[in-house]
Amino acid sequence: MSVGFGVLDTHLEHLDTGLRSLAEQQDRLERWASQLSAGFAAGRRLLVAGNGGSAAEAQHLTAELVGRFEMDRRALPAIALHAETSSLTAIGNDFGQQDVFARQVQAHGRTGDVLLLLSTSGRSANLLGAAATAREYDIDVWAMTGPRPNPLGDTADDVLAIDTPAPTAVQEVQLVAIHALCAATERHWADGPARIQEVPR
Repeated sequence: MSVGFGVLDTHLEHLDTGLRSLAEQQDRLERWASQLSAGFAAGRRLLVAGNGGSAAEAQHLTAELVGRFEMDRRALPAIALHAETSSLTAIGNDFGQQDVFARQVQAHGRTGDVLLLLSTSGRSANLLGAAATAREYDIDVWAMTGPRPNPLGDTADDVLAIDTPAPTAVQEVQLVAIHALCAATERHWADGPARIQEVPR
C-alpha cells in the first residue's frame, strides 16, 4: 500500500506542475480557438496527428469537433491522420514510417489549414516530417509537447509545451488542453460570423 501511495503522490505532483504550466498558457488556447473558428467558417480544416496515446488524444479532439462537445452546431472539419489505417500501413510499407503523416498532409492539406501535432517528447520523426511538409503547403503548424526545448517545438509555428518531467502527466494535461480548446472553439463559433454565414457546399 505504501509503495502504491508513493507512486500516486509523485504522479499527482507532476500532474499539478503540468496543470499550472497549462494555466499559464490559456491565452494561447483562446487564440487557437479563435483562429480555428474563423478558419472553419472560411472552409479550412484542422489536420491532427500523434503516436500511441497521443494518437488517441488527437482522435478524441477530432471526434469532439466533428461530433459535438458541449453545444449543438454544424460539424466542424477535423481529420485525424493516424485513423486511416489502410493509408497509414500502405505509406509505412511503401515509403517508411517517417512519411506516414507527411504523405497525408500532402494529400489533404490546403493553404490556410492548421496541422496540430501531439507528442510528449517532441522528437517523433513522423511528426517532424509532417511539420516540414505542412510548411511547403503554407499550412500553420501547431504542437502540443512536453517540456522545451524539443525538435517539434522548435519546428512548429506555435507550441503549447507542458512543463512537467513525467510523460504520463504531460499526456493527461494535454487532454485537459484538448477539452479547453474544444470548449473555446465552440464558444467562438457560436459568437462569431460563422453562426450566420457558413461556406456554401
